[in-house]
Amino acid sequence: MSERDDDLDRAFLALADPVRRAIVARLSRGPATVNELAAPFDISKQAVSKHIQVLEQADLVTRSRDAQRRPVHLNPARLEALTAWIDRYRLVHEARFRALDALVSTTTPGEPDDAVQESS
Repeated sequence: MSERDDDLDRAFLALADPVRRAIVARLSRGPATVNELAAPFDISKQAVSKHIQVLEQADLVTRSRDAQRRPVHLNPARLEALTAWIDRYRLVHEARFRALDALVSTTTPGEPDDAVQESS
């Protein structure tokens, strides 16, 4: 496996957890502290910190220092890379479905609505 495959594995593994997905969703609205990220969950701040560490290792989030605060930020470039990877396969399958639709429409007599009316 390549380093790129390892990066993808880490990112998708990080996003497999519902708490981490919720953290990413919250960070999509702007940076937040660990305390702010922990507020909606019934888990300890330490557990939230561990989730953030997993997201950091996957390069999905970063931390900065702002005086006493250490806000967590979403890494939009990393999410864009994941989206691009998914889109590559989505586009292939969409093309296949369009070809299948075209084939079905040329081999099926009449419109789909006609078939529904005939069965009534």
